[in-house]
Amino acid sequence: MARVSAEHLEARRRQILDGARRCFLRNGFHATSMQDVLKESGLSAGAVYRYFRSKEEIIAAVAAEALETIRTSFEQVTSAQVPPTPDELFIEVFGRLQESVGAGEDPRELPRLLVQVWSEGLRNPELAETISDAYAQLSVQWARLISQYQSRGWVDPGADTVHVARILIGAVQGYFVQQALWGGISPEEFATGLRALVSMSVPDDHRTARGER
Repeated sequence: MARVSAEHLEARRRQILDGARRCFLRNGFHATSMQDVLKESGLSAGAVYRYFRSKEEIIAAVAAEALETIRTSFEQVTSAQVPPTPDELFIEVFGRLQESVGAGEDPRELPRLLVQVWSEGLRNPELAETISDAYAQLSVQWARLISQYQSRGWVDPGADTVHVARILIGAVQGYFVQQALWGGISPEEFATGLRALVSMSVPDDHRTARGER
């Protein structure tokens, strides 16, 4: 029997995941059947089950790839010798993600897929663990970046780096949710809004009126 190359095996796996991803984006995780995946990928049941034992395994693989795309994109940008400010970071990361979209593909595909992944994590313990691991890794990346900001005097040195990191991650998640639901938000527009927000100056009399010190 002829030996199948690693390249051939990876190409087949890629074919399955790409087909499944298209199905999930079109119909959602639960409305997609294995028969849909077989038809979309153009492969036989035997070929697909050689790589994945169930639809749940395919969902986990597609979700892991989507989360890894986000993590590596931020890692590439935050590894720069001079750290980017949050607005610069968002522009570069979101811009790269948009540029990675192939011809004829919808730039909202990744955001829509991520929303499905997060939702599925509420009912699937294994996927929830994958999401938590990805969130933990992203938190470490951001906390490290906040530490660099503190060393440069950009952020209060007494601020908890993890807490600040979580706020910025929330902004990232908000961007993806808005893109998934409504679209129309460019990375530049998002960064401009963020820049205006963090530079906001609140008058002392307002703080006094609210009883703040």
